[in-house]
Amino acid sequence: MTREEKSLVIEELTAQLADNTNIYLADISGLNAVDTSNLRRAAFKANVKLAVVKNTLLEKAMEASDKDFGDLPTTLKGNTSVMYSETGNAPAKLIKNFRKKSEKPLLKGAFIEESIYIGDDLLDTLVDIKSREELLGEIIGLLQSPAKNVISALKSGGGTIAGILKTLSEKEG
Repeated sequence: MTREEKSLVIEELTAQLADNTNIYLADISGLNAVDTSNLRRAAFKANVKLAVVKNTLLEKAMEASDKDFGDLPTTLKGNTSVMYSETGNAPAKLIKNFRKKSEKPLLKGAFIEESIYIGDDLLDTLVDIKSREELLGEIIGLLQSPAKNVISALKSGGGTIAGILKTLSEKEG
């Protein structure tokens, strides 16, 4: 690979790092051709972009990036694949699901919404991370609950203030 080609790859990786807020590093070495193909297919279905990278080029792209990757570059040893996703826990779920049939991929580390996770032992933690949409749904549900109580009190209280207060006090007790 020429110096110009390496520079282009580093620029491309730097752009991908800038465009993604959820970046996973994994080791998929040792997977045979069928398993690798199955992993790529599963990644595509999960809307996770998977790419094998050279450690030195990815490290240079991380250095050139505006993001602070902390100790994540220390995981760049051996075989490294990068997974990009719009959903923070999608690559973790993909890895966990794929490992039901195989020992790989191993999680090296992840950069999720500016937080850094290092080590395969954090896979379950990453699976449990809620997406922005899931959190918003939960918040909306919590906010709707008191409103539903008031509306049901209005309906069951016969429309009078005394009836509404009586119904609400019964729900509290």
